[in-house]
Amino acid sequence: MTEPMTYGRYLGLDQLLSAQHPISDRDDELLFIVIHQTKELWLKQTIAEVRHAIALVRADKPVEAYKSLARVSRIQAVMTLSWDVLATMTPSDYTRFREVLGTSSGFQSDQFRAVETMLGVRGGGVPGPLTDAAGKEPSLWDEANAALARAGFAVPQEALQRDWAQPYVPSKAVEDAWANVYRDTSGQWELYQLAEKLVDIDDALATWRHKHVLTVSRVIGMKRGTGGTAGVPYLESTLVKRAFPELWSLRTQL
Repeated sequence: MTEPMTYGRYLGLDQLLSAQHPISDRDDELLFIVIHQTKELWLKQTIAEVRHAIALVRADKPVEAYKSLARVSRIQAVMTLSWDVLATMTPSDYTRFREVLGTSSGFQSDQFRAVETMLGVRGGGVPGPLTDAAGKEPSLWDEANAALARAGFAVPQEALQRDWAQPYVPSKAVEDAWANVYRDTSGQWELYQLAEKLVDIDDALATWRHKHVLTVSRVIGMKRGTGGTAGVPYLESTLVKRAFPELWSLRTQL
């Protein structure tokens, strides 16, 4: 006889709630684990949404992609707010269990790196299976540029046929093509709205990075990161990253 479905069984709560294994006896370590596990769950959903959006843009269905893209930026906002919860942990609290982390670091998150790679930010970090697989395919930005070309805009071949694993190099011709979309918003409404959804994601990601820097600075100051990075100086260097660079630079010429 099949057991009736329950809330706990449906969500796998026995497994989920037994997945936290603090090593120290400090209460704050549980918070640290829960915050980071929650982020990984949101990253899993983000990957699913970006993958879906890529397929829709590739099929010239930008309108259908809007929901997934909007959902990604909302998820990013929730992840950013979670830094406020972590910031309730003082430097003294963190120092009491930091040594149990060893060399582990968020820098090693394959899912975060995969999200960046799928959006269009490639290179750097510690790639894992997800990132490696994503790096072999066109990114969301590559697919958006291909859709722009199919709509009749002058997108250079070097932006359409390139080694996907290599970092994207911003192009003045790509900027000009997207700028023409912004100059004709009524006639190119679908591409215009697609571009703005992408800017929402980049904006939210930049906000997440900024809050990350502030939180780490507040908790560990200028100490080196547990994964061997320079800590705050390294995080500050990531603030200029943009997945869709021409959508930002075109604003100067409008």
